[in-house]
Amino acid sequence: MEIKAPRVRLDPWSEGDLDLLRGMNAPELMAHLGGPETDEQVLKRHRRYVELSADRTGKGRMFRVVLLPGDGEAEQPVGTVGFWEQTWNGEAVYESGWGVLTAYHGRGIAPAATTAVVHEARTAGKHRFLHAFPSVDNAPSNAVCRKAGFTLRGEVDFEYPVGHPMRCNNWRLDLTAS
Repeated sequence: MEIKAPRVRLDPWSEGDLDLLRGMNAPELMAHLGGPETDEQVLKRHRRYVELSADRTGKGRMFRVVLLPGDGEAEQPVGTVGFWEQTWNGEAVYESGWGVLTAYHGRGIAPAATTAVVHEARTAGKHRFLHAFPSVDNAPSNAVCRKAGFTLRGEVDFEYPVGHPMRCNNWRLDLTAS
């Protein structure tokens, strides 16, 4: 049985991506992240994504995930993925996060996009490690980490958003390994 990964392209986050971010704010997509944000919070997040994508100092990048044509579908934006600087246990690292619109779940888009963002973080060349911190209860995001080559380091307490404690898995990928 052949399993085909979907073809995706990462486009730098831009001003025109606000509607996609609003779509990503659906209750079922935000269940492991403290619930949907207010429109004001979404606008602030959008501004951060635009600024991060414009940065050229290695702080990170945010991307729109575009599903490329195939199986009778047209090219379309289907999610978000990115990496950004974070301090973890006193060490400067990159952190990664992603999301895919509900209608596109279960097609391998998130692992394909996350694998592509690993390449982008490697190319930035600023930090050795890329981490991801999905909730221990978020089986699909933990599966994305496994499929994208991250190594599970254990469970940790995390606060996201601020004031919302959660138990997460700490996944790490060595960007210097080939």
